[in-house]
Amino acid sequence: MAEDTTGILAKFAATLTYDQLPERVRECTKGLLLDALTCAIAGHRGEETPQIAGLASAIARSRESSVLGGERSSLAGATLLNGYLITAVTMCDVYRPALTHITPEVVPPALAIAERDDASGRELLVALAVGMEVETRLGASLNYPAFRRRGWHGPGVIGPFGAAAAVGHLIGLKPDRMAAAFGLAGSQAAGTFAAWGTPTVKFHQCRGALSGLMAALLAQQGFVATQQFLTVPDGGLYAAYTEGAHPEAATEALGDRWELEQIALRLWPAGSSIQGMITAMFDLVEKHNLRAENVAQLRIFLDRSIAEMHGMFPHYRAKFEALLSAHYIAAAILHDQELTLDQFEPQRYDDPRPRRFAAERVKVLPDPRLSGVQSRVVVETPDGRVLSSLCLVPKGSPENPLSPAEIEGKFRRYAKGVLAPAKIDAAVEAVNHLEDLSSTRTLMDALRSE
Repeated sequence: MAEDTTGILAKFAATLTYDQLPERVRECTKGLLLDALTCAIAGHRGEETPQIAGLASAIARSRESSVLGGERSSLAGATLLNGYLITAVTMCDVYRPALTHITPEVVPPALAIAERDDASGRELLVALAVGMEVETRLGASLNYPAFRRRGWHGPGVIGPFGAAAAVGHLIGLKPDRMAAAFGLAGSQAAGTFAAWGTPTVKFHQCRGALSGLMAALLAQQGFVATQQFLTVPDGGLYAAYTEGAHPEAATEALGDRWELEQIALRLWPAGSSIQGMITAMFDLVEKHNLRAENVAQLRIFLDRSIAEMHGMFPHYRAKFEALLSAHYIAAAILHDQELTLDQFEPQRYDDPRPRRFAAERVKVLPDPRLSGVQSRVVVETPDGRVLSSLCLVPKGSPENPLSPAEIEGKFRRYAKGVLAPAKIDAAVEAVNHLEDLSSTRTLMDALRSE
């Protein structure tokens, strides 16, 4: 196997050991896992979740794998449904350099295989780190602006590689078989921004998880596939999906510098690209005790592309559009002084007061001085005052991270009423001490509602 980019990543994914994980990376991985579990449990409140559950049930009728916050399904069904659950209510992680969610693709198949094979918590921890690192490094190497100009959506394109790496590590693939798994993952890579504004954009995540699972399991059978998929000139990742890619970024300081540490989390449900706006909104609320009745006009300034994506829903329809609507989210914060999933239930988003406020008093505008997720919010009060807040680094970003206590608090908020109190405590304990867990099944037992 030639030691090109694919081969180097495959060797890393196949051979990484627990002792090679720095302590900070272990803790980061556990935080990402607990956040993903939180999102999955909350995902049962998603509008389309029953439809994906129906699809998962139709794939197979066996019940060997756990559904997070649910009961049991088949290996493929649980992978698909758990992947959707994590992203269903729009509050999971994001790797912003490639605008890609990572945990919906990596966590579900890793949990399913670890549960099936009775892997230890330590083995699961390493596999999760492997999958997240492979996927984020591919994201870093894409030349994302060129990738985005072609319309590609990261989770469906690079997600299968992260999933294949995690599963391949757990089932003991050797480097050459891991490289073949990457070839098989790449053969299933798909998903474009034509889906934006519809739930299909979330289907990319769970389909990426299932694609990676199939890729690793098929590679385990010795199925022949290219072992240089990333760099093949005719149809490889860097040739077909982008231009001006940086393959060296996928392998530079591999094992010394950890790209997974750049994954951001969300304290609040809503589009990942407007977390800066939300941070700025809460800054105004807290500093000025701001309420909806104190606002005559609200202007939200965003990067042009973000303004176009999230400024298109002043007259949002159902839950998913409300979760993407900068107009409604600003109105909800000002009316309720909080932003949880409760603000995205029909009885709240259909209330005529925030709906009218969103349509009539909120404007979303591009600002060429802003880039990425930066945001500036300007409020005009009825008495003529002008208040403003600039957010350069949203809450949850690597530079402004959620604390372990905030991640745990998020889990406990959304697990309440879904899991029994004893199971909530057991799940938190299992994740916090994952490396000491003798069997992943202990964690999975705590995460089922049955």
